Amino acid sequence: MEYIRLIGVLVIILGFAFKLDTVAVVLISALATALASGIDFTKFLAILGQGFLDNRMVSLFFLTLPMIGVIERNGLKASAVNLIHRLQNLTPGRIFDIYLLIRELACVFGITLQGQVQFIRPLINPMAQAAASVEAKLTPKDVDRIKARSAATENFGNFFAQNLFVASGGVLLMASTMKSLGYKVDPTGIVLYSIPVAVITLVLVFVYNRLFDRQFTKKGRVDHD
Repeated sequence: MEYIRLIGVLVIILGFAFKLDTVAVVLISALATALASGIDFTKFLAILGQGFLDNRMVSLFFLTLPMIGVIERNGLKASAVNLIHRLQNLTPGRIFDIYLLIRELACVFGITLQGQVQFIRPLINPMAQAAASVEAKLTPKDVDRIKARSAATENFGNFFAQNLFVASGGVLLMASTMKSLGYKVDPTGIVLYSIPVAVITLVLVFVYNRLFDRQFTKKGRVDHD
């Protein structure tokens, strides 16, 4: 009968398989698990509320969404595009290079950028599209490529450089988890081993961005198509 407590896993599998609302599936799964474990509905709500209070900081990024909408409405996107048109020899790849370098340096000092919302959507993506459209008009496929590459650049910087700050959550979590398992791990050591990973990522992305830029030259368009 202990296996009945795993009913929540079955609910999640079925919910995702039938493409139901994600939040509703998770809540129903949690409720089913609680009831199967002998937790009454009132206590379940108390646990749910306490969990929300303990992790409310995670949802603070929602506060940035109205701000992004306001600054876009007031011309930030247009200003970024105009700036790129004034600059010479600035390609999408070079824009991504600069952003990735800034992203990794920010991680070194423990600065969280919330890049996809605050930078990629309103700034980096429009700037890259403007730079790519200098030689020729962009096709819908070109626009999709730039959007994907913009998002990927943020992911590279966030994932491979997030452990460069000794007091970051990921570093502290790994150190504490390894110590609880009997392994002596120092946060400083994790940071030192993360530096080569961040440097390699920087080099590889720079090389890939050079190849990415060729898609937006006249010869590159012909070869790519």
